[in-house]
Amino acid sequence: MATKVVDLIYWRNVAKTGVVFTGLVVALASLFQLSAITVLSHLCLGVMCVTFPIRFYYKLLELLRWNPGVHPFQSYLNEDSTLTDKDTVMLVEEVVLLIAFAVTEIKRLLFIESVIDSVKFVALLYLLTYVGSLTNGLTLVIAAVIALFSLPLLYKKQQGRIRRLVRAVKAFIKKVKNIFLNIYDMVKSSSASAPTPPPASALKQKVKSNDTPEYHEELQHQNEE
Repeated sequence: MATKVVDLIYWRNVAKTGVVFTGLVVALASLFQLSAITVLSHLCLGVMCVTFPIRFYYKLLELLRWNPGVHPFQSYLNEDSTLTDKDTVMLVEEVVLLIAFAVTEIKRLLFIESVIDSVKFVALLYLLTYVGSLTNGLTLVIAAVIALFSLPLLYKKQQGRIRRLVRAVKAFIKKVKNIFLNIYDMVKSSSASAPTPPPASALKQKVKSNDTPEYHEELQHQNEE
């Protein structure tokens, strides 16, 4: 199953991928005007409008003895798309693990287990409110389908350029980070080298020493001179 999906994404069979990609985009775009049940019914009717004439044509050739009774869609009928018990158990386990992981993460973010992660989650939700006001979920799904069928192929063909661009972006981010770290170190070192005021206890002790009789006697002697 995974191999077939990868083959579709990387356009290894252009005709098959084109049919799947076009069908998905047309079906999703039709949901803007029609309900999902109506779109599914029309898709099935459209497919059967093609398969019925072909099947009757081959049946006619068989009746005229021009065809040895070969079914035109026998290859699709023979294709095994059933799941074994092992595959079913593995698929169910993966789905359950994904659901449990999602519930755990959402609970951790909602109840502030980590302040930084929850702040990031709040920022993401705030950005999604703007995205939701500009577009709807169906548009995002269509964009995701187009990206799924185009970005892997683009990366495969432009792999060298994309890697160089990623390295350049990483180097720029690292440079900016180093600049901020240097500024932070300079501010920290300057604040550490600034003279600290004497403690309040020393000032209090100095004021107290000025109130002694010796201090008043010396001050009187200076006035007489």
